[in-house]
Amino acid sequence: MDTLSQISHWRVVAASVCGVSHIKTNQLCQDAHHWELLPDNILVAAVADGAGSASLGKVGAMVAVETAIEEISFHNLTQEVLQDDALIQEILTTVLVSAKKTVESEADACNVQARDFATTLILVIASPQAIAVAQIGDGVAVAKDTNGNLVALTLPDNGEYINQTIFLTSPEAIDKMQFKLWRLSVANVGILTDGLQMLALNMAVGAPHKPFFFPLFDFVTKAPDRNEAKEELVKFLSSEKITQRTDDDLTLILAAFHHHY
Repeated sequence: MDTLSQISHWRVVAASVCGVSHIKTNQLCQDAHHWELLPDNILVAAVADGAGSASLGKVGAMVAVETAIEEISFHNLTQEVLQDDALIQEILTTVLVSAKKTVESEADACNVQARDFATTLILVIASPQAIAVAQIGDGVAVAKDTNGNLVALTLPDNGEYINQTIFLTSPEAIDKMQFKLWRLSVANVGILTDGLQMLALNMAVGAPHKPFFFPLFDFVTKAPDRNEAKEELVKFLSSEKITQRTDDDLTLILAAFHHHY
């Protein structure tokens, strides 16, 4: 076996921090994230935002991301599998259905309603040549190719009213799932919850904000130490520059792929 093919060239930095509004009321951060590097240079990552109105939204978010990443790792993803559009959509749909069932089962085990575990969920599969995303609710997944083109792979599903969205526990969640496949030479991936989307997106045209993403992608590309990089990311998310513009919980996963030519 060529062991070099098993060495990942992904660099990943991720953090969830409690929003100012939750700190003031002594509430927990309702966001959660989870990611894993699989063989064949495949990155899987998930973020979730527990509903503020849900008494156990934090638990729902944690169960959703952990289930999604665990389930996706059972599917033996390879670069070859990622070439099949229909198969990838089927796998992502299956994983989201499983995450939904697990969250609802947890709620049942706790003798509460499923809505008490309400959460959004974004799940990303990324390889050097393709990214697939499934999303329920708000937040956004963004990608940059090796030519510097920046795109929003998904857009926040905010329903009819501001601050309203669909949750994984909603009966229509799977039917309203966003799915996107993007095939270019991948340089960076960013996934974030809705606390950051007003800073990260030009909502009028649905385009990522370059001054927000480019320095962050440069940061993860050059980060030599993952632990130090995570500390830096937490500091950034907790900084006055950010907290003056949003008081919500914040989650951000940043990834960079180093291509060898």
